[in-house]
Amino acid sequence: MNIESILHYINLYGYAVIFVCLFFGIVGIPAPEESLLFLIGVLCGRHKLSFEYGLAASILGVFTGMLSAYACGKYLGYPFIKKFGKYVGITDERWQKAVRFYSKNVQKTILFGFYLPGLRQISPYFAGITQISFRKFGLLSLLGTLAWTIPVMSAGFFAGKVFSINPAYIPCAGIISFLLFLSFVWLRNKRRARLTS
Repeated sequence: MNIESILHYINLYGYAVIFVCLFFGIVGIPAPEESLLFLIGVLCGRHKLSFEYGLAASILGVFTGMLSAYACGKYLGYPFIKKFGKYVGITDERWQKAVRFYSKNVQKTILFGFYLPGLRQISPYFAGITQISFRKFGLLSLLGTLAWTIPVMSAGFFAGKVFSINPAYIPCAGIISFLLFLSFVWLRNKRRARLTS
């Protein structure tokens, strides 16, 4: 999809397109959320979109998606996830991985889980199923939403001002960033294991 197509949809439907894409990405329908946030930032940097409106639509889409997934987890529970999760990318393997990761430190998982694709989709369901209080979840989700959307969009904004970026390569940038993050986590865990042994 090129910039003209994206701008065409935004011109037709407004910034609601950004809201809807990020909402469904968080609820669990596969979507390249980081790439979209970065691209929105690039378009803002080129003065094709308003940074304020783009950021507001992004934050509302992500935060509303988190609250909706939490409500599904709380009121529909694990049987619903088990039955329908496979249709939105929540496999048993991802679920068990999230349970282990989540159990170690609930607050950090909600707050920083946005940076891990898969975990950010499973985390709100799990918080609802495990009956984390709504106030606590809402506050941590809001802080996590801000800590994820603002830096990613800002990076796109400044990159869009400085460089001529072809939107076709933006998903590659998202993959590279994710691989760098995984490498960092792996190296940190390896170093910790070496220090404890």
